[in-house]
Amino acid sequence: MMESWTIGSVLEWATKDLERRTTTTPRLDAESMLSMVLNCDRIKLIIDSKRPLEANELAAYKKLHIRRRQGEPIAYLREQREFFSRPFFVDRRVLVPRPETELLVEAGLRRTEHLALSARVLDLCTGSGCVAITIKKERPTNCVLAGDISTEALQVANINCERLGAIVGLYQSDMYAAFSGKQFDLITANPPYVSDADMAELPTDVRAFEPTIALASGADGLAATRRIIDSAGTHLVPGGIVALEVVAGASRQVASMLERAGFGAVEIDKDYGGHERIISAQMS
Repeated sequence: MMESWTIGSVLEWATKDLERRTTTTPRLDAESMLSMVLNCDRIKLIIDSKRPLEANELAAYKKLHIRRRQGEPIAYLREQREFFSRPFFVDRRVLVPRPETELLVEAGLRRTEHLALSARVLDLCTGSGCVAITIKKERPTNCVLAGDISTEALQVANINCERLGAIVGLYQSDMYAAFSGKQFDLITANPPYVSDADMAELPTDVRAFEPTIALASGADGLAATRRIIDSAGTHLVPGGIVALEVVAGASRQVASMLERAGFGAVEIDKDYGGHERIISAQMS
């Protein structure tokens, strides 16, 4: 690296360097990391493009750049990901929330609109808590519980509850284990849904950094989904709703699973890429 670096020259070099790596958004990544270091927005980087960086600023940027070069997601570098316009804390203990999962929240809220003031909600495989916390924030009078098998994930979910001021009951639970005898109006889940074969094909920033326990789900990617559906009936009130995020291409198979388990009124929502991603159904 050159002895003297300006904001503009760092961004130019970093963008070219990341282009040779696996990142698909090199300029955006470089700008995001430098914005973090300088505690400014990206517009400020353009305005001050000729400002030389201090030695400590350059050193801080270099550390972030090396981590991104190795494939670590920007969200982990920032320790934050926006979800439903709220800043959620994230690190390597949890999956990075995706925009598609916002559609899971929307489906759950839509299908329980008649219970907006009183719904009892359970979010399984909660991870960062983004789904459970968002439902609680959107409907403060709902009673929301959330479970995850990972105690490390629950630590992150607890941080988000505290930061965002959401009262959500968090339970260490292998699916429904901690909720015996409880019934809900709505069960949501973004479970692991990557097949064993597809795990090896995931992008490096997912495969090497995000927790495998939250990704892998057996030979066909539906092992966790089956477990949720098979026991959902005993944990839903009559007319209760289950809403799930599923891997693209599996929605019809999951719809059949739901119907065999006694569910009806199946609805399938597409994600922003046009893939059938969210499936919800009503307990008969």
